[in-house]
Amino acid sequence: MIKIRQENIDDYEEVYNVIKTAFETAEHSDGNEHNLVVALRKSDNFIPKLSLVAVKDNKIVGYILFTKIKIGEYEEIALAPLGVLPEYQNQGIGSELIKEGHKLAKDLGYHYSVVLGDDKYYTKFGYIPAIKYGIKAPFEVPDENFMAIKLNNTDTEVRGIVKYAKEFGI
Repeated sequence: MIKIRQENIDDYEEVYNVIKTAFETAEHSDGNEHNLVVALRKSDNFIPKLSLVAVKDNKIVGYILFTKIKIGEYEEIALAPLGVLPEYQNQGIGSELIKEGHKLAKDLGYHYSVVLGDDKYYTKFGYIPAIKYGIKAPFEVPDENFMAIKLNNTDTEVRGIVKYAKEFGI
């Protein structure tokens, strides 16, 4: 049984190792995702309620982080990173982390989440090319890999170029 809960300070070292291990064999990785998490936790863009761990048998096996971004005048969120230990992948853990993160983000009043990632994976959760919402990446990337999801039925139209936390180095 998987339990999804908010990360706490006692989890930091274990989460660091989960993210590092999860991305060691990732097809698209700069190998620095674990250090990015450390930096983001110290930033003004960190949202503790959207820093989640997946626990199985008292062991952290997955992690997801959503941080604040700006799209035009609106404060929204970006999903990065999502990581699951290799031996626990393909068991729905990443899916559970995403779904819980979306639910919490919606409850916190966010309208949109963006992600840079595998279009075959993230479209399963409702992500579509962000450009269809008028949301643009601040860097060159294929439209199918820069995606967004509308988290609620708001009439708020969020358009513009995404401004990430400075810790992303973008």
